[in-house]
Amino acid sequence: MGYGGKWAEQLRARELRAEAWTLQDIATELGVSKSSVGLWVRDVDFVPNPRRRSRHQRPSSLHVRKVAEIERCKQEGVEWIGRMSEREFLILGAALYAGEGSKTSDKLCFANSDPRMIWTFTTWLRRFFDVDESRLRMRLYLHEGLDLDAAMEFWSDLTDIPRGQFQKPYRAGADPTRRHAKHVMGCPAVVYADSAKHRRVMGLVSAILSPTAIPG
Repeated sequence: MGYGGKWAEQLRARELRAEAWTLQDIATELGVSKSSVGLWVRDVDFVPNPRRRSRHQRPSSLHVRKVAEIERCKQEGVEWIGRMSEREFLILGAALYAGEGSKTSDKLCFANSDPRMIWTFTTWLRRFFDVDESRLRMRLYLHEGLDLDAAMEFWSDLTDIPRGQFQKPYRAGADPTRRHAKHVMGCPAVVYADSAKHRRVMGLVSAILSPTAIPG
């Protein structure tokens, strides 16, 4: 299994296309080629918006400064964090579960719409625990009208969890008060039914949240 580094860009490209962004605008926004964007969004339905001004033409000075600052902070983050040790990665996974994992059930359940979070959790789980791959499950929350087959393929490719191990998806009704393209691939939950491993993970969560673990 491997994270190709473009999953987040693909997901964002699909979201923007559903909001009627042009291929060139998306490519400029994400810093990728127009041809790549065309492949990523080829099956996304959208209604062209002729009133929409191109974002890549004459950006404001404020926008330019904002983009530059974001890129500077990203690079600073890479330099500051560097490559994590095994212990640091163990702590990271426990912290992610503390924020997004199920605390009360007898099974591990981690849900998030960000592909980076889902990939990091599944990688962490496999790295530090003896996982029976046949018991891994995926449950998908997806609004009606969005492409279920594409979403299942996306998350299966990302996590290496076979589509045959996906549970029945929850299809939420369309809500006109919400942006229909907010999560075009839905929100998945990685599920692993093992009460002993759930207790071990919760032990890690307890440890990192203990006052004694915080530097003095």
